[in-house]
Amino acid sequence: MWIFAIGQLGWSTLSGIISAWLVTFYLPTQEDLSSNGAIQYITPGLIIGGFLTILGLITALSRVFDAVTDPLIASLSDRSKNKRGRRIPFMQYAAIPLAVVTVLLFLAPVNEISGINVAWISVFIVLFYLFMTMYCTPYNALISEFGKTQDDRMFISTAISLTYFAGTLLAYTPFVFAGILRGGVGFAWSYRICFIVLAVIAAVCMLIPTFFLNEKEFVDAAPSNANMFKSLGATFKNGDFRTFVFSDIMYWVGLTLFQTGLPFFVKVSMHIDESFTMYFLGGMTVLSAAFYPIVSKLVKKYGKKKLTIVGFLGLALAYVIAALIGVLGTAENPGLLGIGFIPGVVFGVLICVIAAFPMALLGIIPQSIVADVAEAEGITTGENREGMFFAARTFAMKFGQSLAMLAFTSLAIIGTTQNTSANDITASTLGMTIVGIVAVAFCVLGAVILMFYNEKKVMKTIEKKPETDAEQVNADNAEEGPVEAE
Repeated sequence: MWIFAIGQLGWSTLSGIISAWLVTFYLPTQEDLSSNGAIQYITPGLIIGGFLTILGLITALSRVFDAVTDPLIASLSDRSKNKRGRRIPFMQYAAIPLAVVTVLLFLAPVNEISGINVAWISVFIVLFYLFMTMYCTPYNALISEFGKTQDDRMFISTAISLTYFAGTLLAYTPFVFAGILRGGVGFAWSYRICFIVLAVIAAVCMLIPTFFLNEKEFVDAAPSNANMFKSLGATFKNGDFRTFVFSDIMYWVGLTLFQTGLPFFVKVSMHIDESFTMYFLGGMTVLSAAFYPIVSKLVKKYGKKKLTIVGFLGLALAYVIAALIGVLGTAENPGLLGIGFIPGVVFGVLICVIAAFPMALLGIIPQSIVADVAEAEGITTGENREGMFFAARTFAMKFGQSLAMLAFTSLAIIGTTQNTSANDITASTLGMTIVGIVAVAFCVLGAVILMFYNEKKVMKTIEKKPETDAEQVNADNAEEGPVEAE
């Protein structure tokens, strides 16, 4: 299970590089341009409809392409008859191309504003999402197939959640090392060297489970015979899965609004140095990981549905505090009411402490819920479509993230004048307060929707699963005592 989890360490590192650095690299701040030697590769500013950058448009269109490839790759994986298994071959073929494309995405060929650079970014961002889907969709399907019991499933979900956080933190290391390299190699290559090193590490991590795990030893599932459209339709006919997906979209919108806005909450609302963003994020991650060992025990006692709802509401509480910062003010920033006296750092620590436990719950349990629904559907219909279920969950994540990114750009600038020719988003205290309120609303809505998920029905279906021949033999042997193998 830990060997399997190492694969997530790889792809989450590459995903984190894109999330954390694509905008920083291609839309550098005025300070980076004037003082740090950054290069402007594409036309800056909110020039698409007055609220979207060229990079934002490229990313949005690539997500449309991504929405098509998710079910396509899932269907191909579910239907695969490869002698090595339905999942591992896809992962092995995608690992190195995904790492290479991640680096190439930051190697724009013209060192000035150019349409060639726009075309370059457009091509490689599409390829990035294609290879990411080729690896992640089969990978996630194995959560259900490797996790034969509820304990195994929770262990896998916990392990991959830990390696996901570790990969995300790895992706943030250029904050330190790029600055060290910059004096010798310049702005662009200080980041590129970091990305190359991280991509090599990520490729090795992604390949480890494909070489050290024999899928056929763990999984004995017949390929699905349904085509993509039939399989996708059948997946969304499952009422419990639809409920979960709509709830999950709310979670990803709320989470992404907060994560995207964290540096702005620090700079604008708390009015303290941007470096505190890393301290808060790192502290929340470590504290969240400390709660991981008890999540499985809590699931056995209270169930996954109740704890996920608790996670939603706990996260909403953290966002309420984030929204109140701008209203009440801090010692550094008087706020909208002009009564601030508590240091901004105190608010930041309070948010981290409150959000840590909900983040642990929501980092582990949802993947396990999808695995439960997929297994129950397989028992009911006789078709093994785990890939399609996890592809649909991945689509919910990407849709929620994209919606949040577009919403944040519009909400954060409410109450201030946006310079549409500049790269920097000029967020306001009022705008960040609204971002926090909207994040709260999405989290609460996610909790309300999840209340309609019928966990008891899903678990009863799984409990009625007939034993395989191997399981029956093991049960008989356990009753009769040790026997000699033939």
